[in-house]
Amino acid sequence: MSSPVHLVWQNASVESAAELMTAKSVTALPVVDASGALVGMVSEGDLLWHRVPADPTAHVRRHPDTDPQHRPGMVLEVMAQSPLTTTPDTDVAEVADMMIQHDVRSLPVVEGREVVGIISRRDILRAMVRSDDVLAKEVQHRLDEYADGVHRWSATVDGGIVTVTGEFTNDTELAVVTVLARTVPGISAVTVRAVTAS
Repeated sequence: MSSPVHLVWQNASVESAAELMTAKSVTALPVVDASGALVGMVSEGDLLWHRVPADPTAHVRRHPDTDPQHRPGMVLEVMAQSPLTTTPDTDVAEVADMMIQHDVRSLPVVEGREVVGIISRRDILRAMVRSDDVLAKEVQHRLDEYADGVHRWSATVDGGIVTVTGEFTNDTELAVVTVLARTVPGISAVTVRAVTAS
């Protein structure tokens, strides 16, 4: 996820939201109220849709209305309310599935009512499309940390599938190691090869 996240206030002008999106090179912004609580999401599409409304008599869009009374001025008027959200500890595969199922390009990451980040399809692709060597190093790092800095297990990755080899004191330890390896973004499956001390 990206953090800190760029936010826009619900009473901000549509123009200021567009300027922020352009300046920060983002396609959507979480919208917050005066207390900082998430109340919506506004995307480039929302801004364009309401600034360039569809002409019901034509197959193309017409120019914006010249009457400013009919043009929304605040983000609150154009944002999508009750947006889908995720949390920092949600599995990235679940987030990706949610984005696909609901056809959204980004999700605010919240803790309670506070926005702590935003995750986009691009973030997920960046995390998923990594070399096997990079994935192996990250898995190995997590395993070594779990073992208090001791290199108890070896991790190799081939085609996104990690193989962990080493001794395990019990089934619980084996399960924990499997889960640790699986949580690395880009790992599609985990194989464990338990060896016995010689």
